[in-house]
Amino acid sequence: MDTALRQLPLPRPELYAFSRLDLITAGFYAAVAAFFTTASGLLGPLLLQLSPNPAVASYAVNLFFYGSIGLLALAAARRVAGRDLRVLATRPWFTLLMVPVAVVAAMVLTAVLAALAGVPQTSANQAGLQALMQQVPAWLMVPLLVVVGPFVEEYIFRHLLIGKLSRKLNIWLCCALSVVLFAALHIVGQEALTLPVLMPYLAMGATLVFVYVWTGKNVMFSYFVHAAKNLLAVIFIYAIPPEILEQLR
Repeated sequence: MDTALRQLPLPRPELYAFSRLDLITAGFYAAVAAFFTTASGLLGPLLLQLSPNPAVASYAVNLFFYGSIGLLALAAARRVAGRDLRVLATRPWFTLLMVPVAVVAAMVLTAVLAALAGVPQTSANQAGLQALMQQVPAWLMVPLLVVVGPFVEEYIFRHLLIGKLSRKLNIWLCCALSVVLFAALHIVGQEALTLPVLMPYLAMGATLVFVYVWTGKNVMFSYFVHAAKNLLAVIFIYAIPPEILEQLR
């Protein structure tokens, strides 16, 4: 296993202490996620008040939610993100090579787990995203799904749940929590938690946890992998005609 990044100096411990801004950001994220989970039926009328087009209203709500959390997360993790970018800049070829390798590994792991779980199923979250992307242009979806969304999720599920929480709990327990919560939060409140539906998110979560820990808790590397995977999905959905995509699904 390549240990290129691990040969660099260990991260400063003070960067992994929970701050007040971390708690505010995580609390805000959990509160909004809980609202979407428990009161999703109330969203329909609220969305229609924002716009007569449900897709536009849904996009606006998601952009506001992830944009607000993203600004808080960037403020909270700016020193760690800056340090991690400087670390990656010392190994540019490693970064350029391993990001696509990690994306392919996530896809292979998804296929293997889906085969073991039985007939693959498309989650309501994925189906909703595909429907939304058929009505919202790519130049609007890319900032949300490729830039902001992955950073928020890497900050919450990797930087906080592993990087910082592992100072208080066993790191392998933190990794397991990260994988399970990452997968569950993508479908909870929309459908039953079944293995065929969970598998793509479990595979992606496991891959992101692995690359995060393997690179010495480098949140920007896991962010680049996450963003690249989402970008590939966006290109795939926009490049394939809707009728063919429906047949594939």
